[in-house]
Amino acid sequence: MSEQVLSVHNLKKYFKAGSGKVVKSVDGISFSIKKGETLGLVGESGSGKSTLGRTIVGLYESTDGKVIFEGKDISNLDRKAKREFNRKTQIIFQDPEASLNPRMKVGDIIAEGLDAYGLAKGKERKERIIKLLEKVGLNAEHAERFPHEFSGGQRQRIGIARALAVEPSFIVADEPISALDVSIQAQVINLLEDLQKDEGLTYLFIAHDLSMVKHISDRIGVMYLGKMMELGESDVLFQEPLHPYTKALLSAIPVTEPKLRGSKERILLGGDPPSPLNPPSGCPFRTRCPAAMDVCAKVEPEWKEVKKDHHVACHLYQ
Repeated sequence: MSEQVLSVHNLKKYFKAGSGKVVKSVDGISFSIKKGETLGLVGESGSGKSTLGRTIVGLYESTDGKVIFEGKDISNLDRKAKREFNRKTQIIFQDPEASLNPRMKVGDIIAEGLDAYGLAKGKERKERIIKLLEKVGLNAEHAERFPHEFSGGQRQRIGIARALAVEPSFIVADEPISALDVSIQAQVINLLEDLQKDEGLTYLFIAHDLSMVKHISDRIGVMYLGKMMELGESDVLFQEPLHPYTKALLSAIPVTEPKLRGSKERILLGGDPPSPLNPPSGCPFRTRCPAAMDVCAKVEPEWKEVKKDHHVACHLYQ
């Protein structure tokens, strides 16, 4: 059995919104990720995907719950252990342009982690920068340029090199391809897959594009309004989705094969997602669910394993 790198238990992240109101961006989520695995995370904008990723790596302080990394509760780490955790867990941001300092040369951007942790100096530092650039498909000469001199895809490669510089074991890829041209997205996905094999990395891959998530992920989790709706192996979730929300998301994937067009029924959801300031009672999806029952308004569905390694929160399976 593969070693478990990350385990999240009932994790919550709430934000104060004024007038005594609270936004429950992440509301009681639990899952685990094995070493070398990619867990894909999908859901509409505002579902809490990015907040979950940032809370896991410590950019946000959790409101409640636990994050266990390599067998240790990160909330109980001393200063030295916390620093090591920060080195081992890195994040690749959605917007490569906004995440890179425009006043710094690319070489210095990549070397920020090396400098902060004292991993390399002088000649070794320069060699490490060049090696990292080449690893992500760029050249040594790029180290002397500024971020604005690169395309979006190249900037994202720089962001990936920066994340790799401190030799992490776990990376949160927070919608790393959504700001890129479609022609470039596949190149970045292939790069991430190659790096995972070469470096033994573990990913939490956050995205909107379900077909791309299926390509890179071993398992997929589906979020809605701060809650996890369904979690299962990638192939199983695509072939046998359980939650009505998952079924609706999958029905929206475009059919590229001309002969199959028209054979797939699109599930149209009514209304807009509820405001996170005033979520529905019971199941958060019930106001848009075509299979909603009376119990859905009264009782929040239990997070349950209904098949081996296939979890869902839905009264249809209680």
